[in-house]
Amino acid sequence: MDRTDLKILAILQQDASLSVAEVASRVNLSQTPCWRRIQRLEESGVIERRVAIVDPDAIGVGLSIFVSIETGDHSAEWLSRFAETVSALTQVMEVYRMAGEVDYMLRIAVPNMAAYDDFYRTLIERVPLKNVTSHFAMERVKSTTAYPLPL
Repeated sequence: MDRTDLKILAILQQDASLSVAEVASRVNLSQTPCWRRIQRLEESGVIERRVAIVDPDAIGVGLSIFVSIETGDHSAEWLSRFAETVSALTQVMEVYRMAGEVDYMLRIAVPNMAAYDDFYRTLIERVPLKNVTSHFAMERVKSTTAYPLPL
């Protein structure tokens, strides 16, 4: 990946709806070479997908909860069951396996506390867990999907 590819990525991370002509203009390329670079970035998996970023408050899921999970079971079977369970729960936005005191960290989006309680009950019913700690976000100060690039 060269500097031009990085510039293209920076532009698309901010607005993937731009036309190839606009992206090409911003990186000083003609359209065809720019389109080829974008295609190559997609085919190689650097660009995983292009999406619309939705305001969670506008669609009624503005309560964000970070859930720390500790498990007493680290077997492959448990992990498979856990991964299958959290992947199927639509409230789960992100899941990370962690190093340190917590085994997993989830980011959940729900409309209200009652919806989170329903989620919590479903989670603990489907997977045996040692400890679950919930942290409720009061305000989203920064939110981005754009990774820092060495331009």
